[in-house]
Amino acid sequence: MLVGVAIDALGFGLVLPFLVIYLHEVLDIPVSTVGVLAALPAVVALALAGPIGVLIDRLGPRLVQLGALTCSGLSALTLAAADGVALAAVAMLLNGIGFAAFWPANQSLVAAVMPTEERARYFGVSFTLLNAGIGIGGVVGAVYVSVSDPSTFTTAYVVDGLSFLAPLVVLAWPLRHVGGPVAVPEHSAEGSYREVLHDRVFRRLLVVVFFSAFVGYGQLEAGWTAYSRLVADVSTRTIGVAFAVNTGIIVVLQLVVLRVIDGRRRTRVLGVLAAIWAVAWLVMGLAGLVAGTMTAAVLVVSSMGVFALGETLLAPIAPAITNDLAPEHLRGRYNAAASIAFQLAAIAAPVSAGFLIGHQMPTTYVATLLVGALAFGVLALNLERFLPPRANGLRRPAATAAADDLEAAAAPHAGAPAPPARS
Repeated sequence: MLVGVAIDALGFGLVLPFLVIYLHEVLDIPVSTVGVLAALPAVVALALAGPIGVLIDRLGPRLVQLGALTCSGLSALTLAAADGVALAAVAMLLNGIGFAAFWPANQSLVAAVMPTEERARYFGVSFTLLNAGIGIGGVVGAVYVSVSDPSTFTTAYVVDGLSFLAPLVVLAWPLRHVGGPVAVPEHSAEGSYREVLHDRVFRRLLVVVFFSAFVGYGQLEAGWTAYSRLVADVSTRTIGVAFAVNTGIIVVLQLVVLRVIDGRRRTRVLGVLAAIWAVAWLVMGLAGLVAGTMTAAVLVVSSMGVFALGETLLAPIAPAITNDLAPEHLRGRYNAAASIAFQLAAIAAPVSAGFLIGHQMPTTYVATLLVGALAFGVLALNLERFLPPRANGLRRPAATAAADDLEAAAAPHAGAPAPPARS
């Protein structure tokens, strides 16, 4: 699984910083339309997330992930052939299908093969390899890709599309025996989304996921890039370097951060993350005040470096909380529900960024991100009152673990699936 992550990330890194630039400056699509196109995958993923969760629970996560990787590869190849809005929209639709299926299937597959106490570490190591690949690809992209030579974008997207073959082969052959469907236990009346939505703690977590995505990853490809390019007026090379710095910091710090946060309350780590991301957006905002200067370039790169520090806190925690709350037979649906919350934010983020930046309101854009980061932090800290100790990353003596879980289930967690069904 980790080998597939690393190889695919190399291709993804080639194109990650350049979607807005490619659509706007190479294909000559207006910024406001680019914002809509960038949000289109999230719209598709939102529409498909519910059925995808059902498919994961019925067919198993491995088969669903195979389909997701196929769609994502075709999306990259379609972007390489795009000559306007129509083909770009088709590519974004395919990307949305792949995105809708990949993350819930991937996280469900990890939960199926990794024990609870190892999941956060796996997610952290996987994130390190992902960013190592993206970093190498980003450096190559920063040197190779140029607006003055549109064919460089075409080549980059073709390489990205072909890179999906590696994880496809890994899942189709070496991992063919894992990630099958899980039987619904007798005590489960439905095995449906009704059970998922009855989990009051998980509903609170979904709100936290939304705000984390809105002020986090939802801004990277559209909002941050558009602000850096159109408001701070930095070069495409600076943007590529910023993404390389981002991934480099993650690769260097992720394993260290894993040791630091191990055994600490995950909700409090999320509160620290919110503060770090607020600083990142403030630094980005300052770059707009000195547009077109070397100082602006330094601030843009610095903002992405600060953002990376926050990423090292989020990557091991968010999927681990979801899968520690999820019963085994509902993993697909729990991860799909978290994906829905993420997609809602991924729709709102680029559309709002495109509107505010496209209508010459960069200050309002930065202020929106700062308010969103504050809301994220407050909601994450408030979640601590309701989250069971195990899901919050606390280690407990074996003698008290069962009693703690039962107590949590009987009070604020009422209505959630019974403890024996937990993974």
